[in-house]
Amino acid sequence: MRVNIINIGDELLIGQVTNTNASWMAQQLTANGCMVTDIVCIADRREAIEKALVHSLQQADVVLITGGLGPTKDDITKKTLCDYFHSTLVEDEASLRNIERIFAGRGYPMTETNRMQALVPACCKVIVNTVGTAPCMWFETDGKTVVSMPGVPSEMKHLMSGEILPRLQKMNDGLCILQKNLIFQGIGESFLSDRIESWETALPSHIGVAYLPQHGMLRLRLTATGTDRAALQRQLEEESRKLYGLSGEYILGEDRESLQEIAAEALRRHGRTLSSAESCTGGAIASRLTAMPGASQYFKGGVVAYSNELKRQLLNVKAETLEKHGAVSEETVREMVEGVRNVCRTDFAVATTGIAGPDGGTPDKPVGTVWIGVASEKRTVTKLLHFSDQRAQVIERTCNQVFSELIKLIRESCGK
Repeated sequence: MRVNIINIGDELLIGQVTNTNASWMAQQLTANGCMVTDIVCIADRREAIEKALVHSLQQADVVLITGGLGPTKDDITKKTLCDYFHSTLVEDEASLRNIERIFAGRGYPMTETNRMQALVPACCKVIVNTVGTAPCMWFETDGKTVVSMPGVPSEMKHLMSGEILPRLQKMNDGLCILQKNLIFQGIGESFLSDRIESWETALPSHIGVAYLPQHGMLRLRLTATGTDRAALQRQLEEESRKLYGLSGEYILGEDRESLQEIAAEALRRHGRTLSSAESCTGGAIASRLTAMPGASQYFKGGVVAYSNELKRQLLNVKAETLEKHGAVSEETVREMVEGVRNVCRTDFAVATTGIAGPDGGTPDKPVGTVWIGVASEKRTVTKLLHFSDQRAQVIERTCNQVFSELIKLIRESCGK
């Protein structure tokens, strides 16, 4: 089943709001055996909506639309769809009751403007949006399907998960699209490609490979397409095992989106705890950890010690260490990581100190110079890194390198 995604909203086009709907929808559709053939982001304008709809119906079996369903006059998706399908607007009783329920629960009076959200094209099937006021509309035309959903991510996800995906699964022709992701660290894209060239060449035609480099890591995605889910799963596992034989020393995990997820999973699995001491990353490591559900199981806390004074007071970094070697040094990061592990009484700890830029560098320690440390009860590992002079990249790469070294130390200490 081929699916096109249309995301509507001027706020998306000007960069005021990040279009997270597209990536989430594509991931869910692919996982459910649908082939996403196009994703477009367009303005909340009648001509743009009509043009995108015509193009998508020529390409795909199903068109999923988000956005433009609010109560204000600038939201015109519903009116445009009504005209496109040569229909008229009628009040949907179930949608009206849902809107009344939501406003009563909030303690607000429902206005006539809000009541208008219960108007839908007479030709559509209405799917009540129980977490919002804008109903979802399902159209069928010439053997194809068009679904219009609200653009609010929480509402869209609720409708996709509970209503749209189950219906699409029933409509699908049995095609399965399965994926396997392996995360590599410490090897570049071209070097990995050279190492696994013979393996890649020998892959069956229904299994594809994509190299997805990020700052300080590389994801290799295997995609298998067919009708026998069990057989495809076995093939992906078999091909993954071959990769371990070719470049297993660089593989840090599977089927995770980030290195922090792999590290968190390892900490939970072994019942170990972690603390952090950050200077140049400014809390980015702690933020990544606490953004994941269940972080309190393994992450006790962190210290952002930007100044030398706080490094001394909170992490017990010696004044003579800072005076002799400077804040950006192996000696300082060693005392930081060991200090925070002792203060927080955790099994493992991580630390960063460096010059993220764009200024602050010296000939001896240019911008992009970073020292990281990871520590367990028995061992402390320090590493000197040299990155570009782009601040965001320095922080991103430093975080990924820290989690990479932490994963290795956990495995060394606890096993896989």
